[in-house]
Parts: sequence; structure tokens; C-alpha cells
Amino acid sequence: MSKIQYYTEEGLKRLKDELHDLKTKGRSDIAKQIAEARDKGDLSENAEYDAAKDAQGLLELKIAKLEAVVGNARVMDNSKMDTSKVGILCTVKIKNVKNGMTVSYTLVSEEEADLKAGKISLASPFGKGLLGKVVGDIADIKAPAGTVQFEVLDISY
Repeated sequence: MSKIQYYTEEGLKRLKDELHDLKTKGRSDIAKQIAEARDKGDLSENAEYDAAKDAQGLLELKIAKLEAVVGNARVMDNSKMDTSKVGILCTVKIKNVKNGMTVSYTLVSEEEADLKAGKISLASPFGKGLLGKVVGDIADIKAPAGTVQFEVLDISY
């Protein structure tokens, strides 16, 4: 059983669009590959047919997993969010205590994480370290180079 994951509206839409593409275009492409391979003769010695059937199995597995994710997905309502502490889908501005560098991140589910866009996963060391902190708190975040301290400067949604 999958756990409930929270998404932004655009994140959930992107997952649903991907699922739709896999079910329509993806299945259609695989069916064409299987038909072409079947037309080439003896199926017992047809490597193209075996490869197409394997690809079909992988596609169906991906569809099943994505259906489970979408089925357990929920869109967060920002109007009901608690802005007093760091939580999912909040944007948190933090300052490195050691060097004074500031950065902002939005905490999202693993599927939506994109560091280039400033979106980090709640399951990441940063996400875990910041979760539940309030403005003024110091978060000790375990990084590959050791533990780094960040001060929470601002929380918004």
C-alpha cells in the first residue's frame, strides 16, 4: 500500500499527463513494435518479438506504479497551511551560519524535487532537517562534508 503524497497542482497535473501519455501513445507504440516483430516469422527465435514483449511488461509496470502514485496524490490547499513552521510545499529562506550565504528552497514530494528550480524533497537530508523548524531556529543538516548549521530566516507559502 502506497502512502499519501502531497503535490502542487502543476506537479499532479504533470504526473497525470505522463500517465495519460504512457497509456495512449506508449501502449500504441509497443503494440506496433509487437505487430512488426510478429510479422517477421517464427516467434520462438524472434529476438525483436522478445524485446518488444519485455518493453511491454516494463511499460505496464511503470503505468501501474504511476497509477498508484496518482491514486494516493493529494493537492495541498495553501490557504489552510500553517506558516509558523516549516512543512510540505512551504518556501523557506535559510542562512548558512558559518559563511552567511542565504538560499531559498520549496519543500516538495520526492517526485517533484528539482534542485535547479529550488525544489527539494522532504525525504532529503535538507528536507528532514528543516521540517518543523520555526523562524529563528537553527537546523543541523547532515551533508556529505559533515553537519552544517542553517538558520531559518523566513517561511512562506
